Amino acid sequence: MGLFFGRISLFSCLWLMLILFDSNYIPFSISLFAVSFAFFCLLSLQKHHIYFYVVLSVIAILHMWTVGTEQFYIITYLYFLVVDATFRLQGYLLKGYLIINFVISILYTILIKDYIIEVILLHILFVSLILVGNRIFTERQELRQMYEQLLGEFRKNKRMNASADREARLEERTNIARDIHDSVGHRLTALMMKIEILSIQNKERDYEELKIMAKEALKETREAVKALHQEEIQGVASVVQLIRKLEAESQLMVKFTMKQGVLSVALTNKQSITLYRAIQEALTNVMRHSSYREVQVELGKSAVDDVTFEIRNRILQARQFVVGFGLTNMRKRIEEIHGKLHIYQTEQHFVVVGTIPCVVKEIEKHVANSSC
Repeated sequence: MGLFFGRISLFSCLWLMLILFDSNYIPFSISLFAVSFAFFCLLSLQKHHIYFYVVLSVIAILHMWTVGTEQFYIITYLYFLVVDATFRLQGYLLKGYLIINFVISILYTILIKDYIIEVILLHILFVSLILVGNRIFTERQELRQMYEQLLGEFRKNKRMNASADREARLEERTNIARDIHDSVGHRLTALMMKIEILSIQNKERDYEELKIMAKEALKETREAVKALHQEEIQGVASVVQLIRKLEAESQLMVKFTMKQGVLSVALTNKQSITLYRAIQEALTNVMRHSSYREVQVELGKSAVDDVTFEIRNRILQARQFVVGFGLTNMRKRIEEIHGKLHIYQTEQHFVVVGTIPCVVKEIEKHVANSSC
């Protein structure tokens, strides 16, 4: 946006110079400026650039032919158009426009019979510099595209490797759980049956204690097997997994930052789920309502060991927004665990900021409520 306004400002300044210092009839010059300004703004479109540049050059020559007094200002204006075209036209289109400008300038110089040799030499030098600059710009663009492609492939391979590692770990955990269930679980069940038979035959109290111990061991074994089968990732790791998934599926570019100490904060299962859902809803909101595909996610740790999160995305312009069902539900979830949520926007960003209290505070509040 800043580059656009800079181009518009320079274009307007050049026309202002033409009107003030190189015009015998200012109203006509202002009319040509208005037409030129409209065509220059149309350059923001993604096609037909060459035609707009040719029209701008023709309007400039028309101004110089009808009401102009000095050749210098028009030559400067044409050079500006050529420099601007260097970043929008490529290959034969740029060379064609350079030839058109060269022919127009030389023909007019021949007609007025003034500074013919100087203008030709100046054009040759300027065109050479423009072609070299365009070649450097094109090479940089190609390198940037190659970098983006390689970065995309790297991210894709990284996700594939992470997914393969995760599947391998899950498979290994499943095998371990199956072995524990088949061997240890079976032996503990057989042991319980044997103790039950002995307790019926002998009626001794010690057998009852052994039976209770065997039941507890079998229960703990089953819980261990169940834990090994669980795939859900909790806490901050779940947020990382969520961001990877959204980047892969929706082409959302997420700048994820974790401040020092956030991984050491203990979260309950409910807090982990709330953090996950809050960030998920905020990112979904960005995908649905934002024109930009970039978003910043930051996790931090406050001075009192609370977990803080911030989701920030760019907006075209600040305007009044309505908190919908998703953001309202997010606020309720966070308030249920005694957290805080703030939603606001600046001139350039829409921001969601939240705080989730640490486990110690939750326990203290629970104890206080129980005492009451």
